[in-house]
Amino acid sequence: MNEYLDLGLITSFVPAASSFAGDIDFLFDMITIIVGFWFIITLATLFYFIMRFRRREGVKAMYISGEKHSEKVWTHYPHYGVIAFDVVLIGFVIVVWVNVKQTLPANEDTIRAIGQQWSWSFVHTGKDGKLDTEDDVNTVNDLHVIKDKTYHFELQSRDVLHNFAIPAFRLRQDIIPGRTIKGWFKPTESGTFDLQCAEICGRGHSMMFAAITVHPDRQSYDGTMDAIRAGTYESHFELKRQLGPVPLPFTVSKKESTSPYAIELAKSF
Repeated sequence: MNEYLDLGLITSFVPAASSFAGDIDFLFDMITIIVGFWFIITLATLFYFIMRFRRREGVKAMYISGEKHSEKVWTHYPHYGVIAFDVVLIGFVIVVWVNVKQTLPANEDTIRAIGQQWSWSFVHTGKDGKLDTEDDVNTVNDLHVIKDKTYHFELQSRDVLHNFAIPAFRLRQDIIPGRTIKGWFKPTESGTFDLQCAEICGRGHSMMFAAITVHPDRQSYDGTMDAIRAGTYESHFELKRQLGPVPLPFTVSKKESTSPYAIELAKSF
């Protein structure tokens, strides 16, 4: 779990729902603070010089070539400061990158996500805990996991480049056709969160989103899996979409408001 200080710059807008979300947020917070510090210093210096050396009657402007050491030294010190901050930042980035991207912890379950224009297909393991067996559970645009359980994921694409993104997990991973990309996550908050494609993948890219439901316990998860097998499952993705800010069918049209974009998109197949 996150061992760094969370200033809430991101969690105020998007909840942090994975074990490494806090680490990613810490990097964003640190970058914001460092860049903000130099931004304020630079603007304050600029405005000071504008006012201090503004045009005055009877005062000639002085041309400074910047060749003398006494003149250049004032650019050296800020330069050294920026480099020092960069070294600190890169050090933290390497630590987080190794922990999140280069280290694959032992898994408790595995899921497979398959991207295609323009939807997601998911494969959940059955009671045997293995993929590609008879008890696998397949869904479209609905992914289900259990809170506080470490998952390995396998990402595949049926057509073009996609990107598997779960903002609440602070997770993004490109999917390359012909390859299986592996990674991991550990949900720490229950609820239904957005899952989307974050790589431009064609005309319907903006409609390629799904939902990931983090169940609070095994009983809730097993009940959902049983409902899917029995054909009585009510899609969490559809429920979330119906509650969204965009009315259905989509009213953003390529031509006119009476011809929804979703219909125009369907005609292209």
